[in-house]
Amino acid sequence: MTGTSTRQVSIFRDPYRTPTAAILIIITLIAFEAMAVSAALPTAARELHGLRFYGWAFTGFLLANVVGMVVSGQACDSRGPRPPLAVGMVCFIAGLVVAGTATTMAALVAGRVVQGLGGGLLITAVYVVIGETYPAGLQPKVFTATASAWVVPSLIGPLFSGLLTQHASWRWVFLGIAPFGVLGAVLLAMAVRRLPDRPSEHDSALADPWRIVHALAVAIGVALLETAGQHRGLAAVGLLIVAVLVAGWGLHTLLPPGTALVRPGVAAPVALRGLLAGSFFGIEAVIPLSLSVQHGYGATAAGLPLAGSGIGWALGSWWQGRTRTQGDDTARRVVLMRVGFALVAISAAGVGVAQQAASPAWLVYPAWVLAGFGAGLTMSTTSVLLLRHTTDADRGADSAALQLSDATSGAITTGVAGVLIAAAVRHAISYDTAFAVLAGAMTGVALLGAVVAGRAGAAPSAAQTPRP
Repeated sequence: MTGTSTRQVSIFRDPYRTPTAAILIIITLIAFEAMAVSAALPTAARELHGLRFYGWAFTGFLLANVVGMVVSGQACDSRGPRPPLAVGMVCFIAGLVVAGTATTMAALVAGRVVQGLGGGLLITAVYVVIGETYPAGLQPKVFTATASAWVVPSLIGPLFSGLLTQHASWRWVFLGIAPFGVLGAVLLAMAVRRLPDRPSEHDSALADPWRIVHALAVAIGVALLETAGQHRGLAAVGLLIVAVLVAGWGLHTLLPPGTALVRPGVAAPVALRGLLAGSFFGIEAVIPLSLSVQHGYGATAAGLPLAGSGIGWALGSWWQGRTRTQGDDTARRVVLMRVGFALVAISAAGVGVAQQAASPAWLVYPAWVLAGFGAGLTMSTTSVLLLRHTTDADRGADSAALQLSDATSGAITTGVAGVLIAAAVRHAISYDTAFAVLAGAMTGVALLGAVVAGRAGAAPSAAQTPRP
């Protein structure tokens, strides 16, 4: 299928119509639940008398999600994407039903854990399906479509969830999605039935318990990073250091060799995905807070830049997916990444200026739309280049590594943001200083990405260390 001409082929026509529909339904479900659940959980926790366990509804999901990514990568490489897709879809739907029918907070948290495991299994397997189903020329268009699938949930998810919770029941935020999950499962079954089975000699990958141990270490490290921002003083700094060490130990095995050095080949897109997620989400996490604290904006006005970035992101992803007539477009993709990182860096610096109390707050709005455009250019491109560099034997593990790099880097920088905000709250530093330090650091991370982006387009060295 990879030899097929792609000049006039659409991902919405046969033979790609069914897998495209299945992928978009899955991504939309994951996106809507990610955007909508925050509005429903406070009401659910109060009704179930479980506010003291509120944080575990997020932490449990996160822990299971990271483990699901790694397990899915191993399963895809040993037996193909069909088993993790099937199990992931069952877990995701079951988690929705358990959470939506919960009569105790423990049951709700359990539902979120099952849902997180399903989401992790699905997102990695979807990348493998894209790599095995679509020729290289169509893969950028698929990633454009998946980026667009986040736009509507980002814009209406929280509002729709709030209306459901207020006028019907928080339970429908979970139960209302389940039927669409069933539809996605049916389309998935139709889409993957023609994919080849993996040879049995790879089955031993599933028997490697140490990869699961390392995945748990990454999950615990990410959870500690999220916790660090909720503490003050030396406790926050200590948690941050421990979290980075624990997550780093886990990632050392799970990421491709040479990721820390942005080595050409698979390692470079994985590293660049981490640099992008870290620089972008480290700033985005505090934009509503800065507009509220520094400029007195209400919740709606303070949250609008995030919606703007979602639209910019979809446009950036569309731009990178425009059809190329012939030849290898790797050089073009390197340029797109450099431009994307540069736009994120410029935007982060602009937001840092607007976050100062004496600066005009309106600068945040155009700056963060521009950042979304840059992120859309870069994130989709890292996905495309990863699939070009990886092999059939490692596509699952490498896709999982891309997701882990994204999640972990974003958690590290949002953890740093939380520590800085905590310091400002206790008046150890001013809010002006906290936002300026964060913006400066994230600008530096984005500029580093622009500098090393060329390594993602270079051919891997013959002496490159193989994946263990």
